[in-house]
Amino acid sequence: MYGANLTTSKLLAHAEKNHGDTEVVSVDVKGFRERTNWREIGRKSRKIASSLKGLGLGDGDRVGTIMPNTRSHLELLYAVSGCGGIAHTINPRLFPDEIVYIINHAKDRLLFVDPSYIGFLIGHKHLLETVEQIYICGPKENEFAAKMNGLKFLEDLVGEGSDDYQWPDLDEDDAAVLCYTSGTTGNPKGVLYSHKSIVIHANVVSLPDSFNVSARDTILPIVPMFHVNAWGMTYASAMVGARLVLPGPNLDGKSIIDLIVQEEATLALAIPTIWEEVLEKLASEGASLTSLKRIVSGGSAVPSWVIRDFKEKHGVDVLQVWGMTEISPLGTTNSPLAKHADYGPEEAFSRMESAGRLNWAVEIRIVDDDGNELPRDGSEGRIQVRGPTVIQRYMFHDSDAVDESGWFETGDLGVIDSDGFLDITDRSKDLIKSGGEWISSIELEEIIKLHPDVHDAAVIGVRHEKWAERPVVIAEVVKGSKVRENDLLDFYDGKIVKWQKPDAVIFVDELPLGSTGKPIKRELREQYEHYLMGDQK
Repeated sequence: MYGANLTTSKLLAHAEKNHGDTEVVSVDVKGFRERTNWREIGRKSRKIASSLKGLGLGDGDRVGTIMPNTRSHLELLYAVSGCGGIAHTINPRLFPDEIVYIINHAKDRLLFVDPSYIGFLIGHKHLLETVEQIYICGPKENEFAAKMNGLKFLEDLVGEGSDDYQWPDLDEDDAAVLCYTSGTTGNPKGVLYSHKSIVIHANVVSLPDSFNVSARDTILPIVPMFHVNAWGMTYASAMVGARLVLPGPNLDGKSIIDLIVQEEATLALAIPTIWEEVLEKLASEGASLTSLKRIVSGGSAVPSWVIRDFKEKHGVDVLQVWGMTEISPLGTTNSPLAKHADYGPEEAFSRMESAGRLNWAVEIRIVDDDGNELPRDGSEGRIQVRGPTVIQRYMFHDSDAVDESGWFETGDLGVIDSDGFLDITDRSKDLIKSGGEWISSIELEEIIKLHPDVHDAAVIGVRHEKWAERPVVIAEVVKGSKVRENDLLDFYDGKIVKWQKPDAVIFVDELPLGSTGKPIKRELREQYEHYLMGDQK
């Protein structure tokens, strides 16, 4: 067969040529909806690419973006990777010092910033070691002030580009996109996605047993592009030529409902907390989601009432998914098998609470503590994955992140049944998943142990009605101390981003310790699991 490379530019070229009139809607920070199409997205992406090459962007050079889901972000991602660079999507919700570290570690040469996130540059621009130029991705407002601060505009870069630029034939194994993990122990780590892995992942999520995406869909990716390419929708939408609605930075319940109703979205993707807010708004306003057929929800477990309410009150199927940054990110999707058609309502709802079943590109196995694979009979063990969309090593790391057979340790515990459905039973004790974002309990512990009144402490994740899980501190203070809860919580101010700050402090006389002298977090989680739900507080 002809050895054509699987590259991101092929996806966009397909959409531009064969679905050119299909609309792409983009919402800016002020709520204005700009209407374009795949033909224009392709043309502008090529113009930006030609300008980037004219600036001297070389193969493998990193270009950072701090942007919400907009047409400019979409065009930039295709332009950067299509001309041989690496598009580095940056999470603006991180602590500014973390953003600076990530940009410097990646050695980004150029940085593109949406006006809604321009505040980051105040006080931090001078800390960026490798960034040669910063571009504002919006209208040329306050142009004089921008130039005084050395900023330029993406609009000018587009204007300088050539309509005649053609995508080069790149190697499919070259890196195309860079995302950093967050909330793990130590510094964030870079995950590089190759062109090939992105195209394979786009194919996987488009399949009927995954997200079932086609040219007949109108897709609303609420999950941001800096969360692993909007869970693949950045590329799957072009692969199938779907109509795309990019919601911009305003992601409140009312704005989302308005977009779903007015743009007649058929598929929308977001974390569970977003869907809880949407349901609350629907209940108070009595709106109807007649066009919406299915939603995809991941990042943390979807509450059963959310699944039930969407199905019973709005006729919308909730597809629960599981994955992680290191696997591009999709691992499983909870789509039914043929035999499930005979299930009654209660059986069907119970099945929908699973993390889902495996896709063809990711092998998943459960192993015991000695690394022996366990049978698919409900036996609990560590979850390992491997495949063409799974990481091999982190960026700038010398050693592989996988074992000698290619298996990656996810840090989650779970079981797989005989039909291949995965249930997550627990996860790495050092990580807390709050509203779809990771929080490191180790980092929070290291900070609070520096307080002079704290003898020892453990940080655990406990259940939360809105955010699924929130951190709380279990503190053993020095004898005679009169320190109060607010004193310890205020100690985090300025050391971490606000949303990572623990919700409460629980004072104990003595922490339960294991044989190594470390707190036994499993016992603490069992005891205080409902602390923020009103059961014990």
